[in-house]
Amino acid sequence: MADIRITGRMVNFTRLTFDTNDHDAIRQQLTSMMSETSYQGALVIIDTTVEQELIALIQLIISLDLQPMAVIDGLLGDQARAIQFPVLPADRPLQRIKPTKEQVVETPVKEQSSSAKVVENTVAEAPKSFSHVTSYHDEILRTGQCLVQDHGDIILNAGINSGSEVIASGNIHIYGSVRGRVIAGAGGNTAARIFCHSLEAELVSIAGTYCVADDIPQDVVKKAVHIHLNDQQELVFEALQF
Repeated sequence: MADIRITGRMVNFTRLTFDTNDHDAIRQQLTSMMSETSYQGALVIIDTTVEQELIALIQLIISLDLQPMAVIDGLLGDQARAIQFPVLPADRPLQRIKPTKEQVVETPVKEQSSSAKVVENTVAEAPKSFSHVTSYHDEILRTGQCLVQDHGDIILNAGINSGSEVIASGNIHIYGSVRGRVIAGAGGNTAARIFCHSLEAELVSIAGTYCVADDIPQDVVKKAVHIHLNDQQELVFEALQF
């Protein structure tokens, strides 16, 4: 009898891309992000656009109760191979575009009780408020383009073509045909939702739970749809009636 069994399990990963190697700034921003959504304990893939000391970065991420699992090949690839840390192939680059406009809402963070406060100098001070941003975009998202909102929702007044990608930490509303990839709740926000006028997506995902085109229920294809997670963290597709 074989001593090895191959099984499968759905595992959610969050990709963190660092545009700075200032660890104080990284700690502050990650702490802020984790106060908004349930990032604690998340499995993360590391990417960077600037030179980093990988071991120190991994230690920082672990200290924030995140679990680094691999790096994207590139600036960190050689360091990762040297310590036998997993390396994933780089993606085909997408053109990240700016939204037509953004709306920012500042929300105060409730003060912790004295008994719940962290011992001084062990963790960076939590922010007094966090920003919720809604990105609005009025043009069709074309093949090879990517629209990202790390701190809120995205509302598109047109559709998205195949080979394009929309990513938001919150909800996504698309008032047009969806033929690309739609990723809501990036970072673990299981309450995020997706709304669209015509669902023909290559992939939809909420908080890491995803469904590819072949698995989307046929009774909602090319229809207006509301997508959310149920209590079992499964994607639910509901046709909208107008």
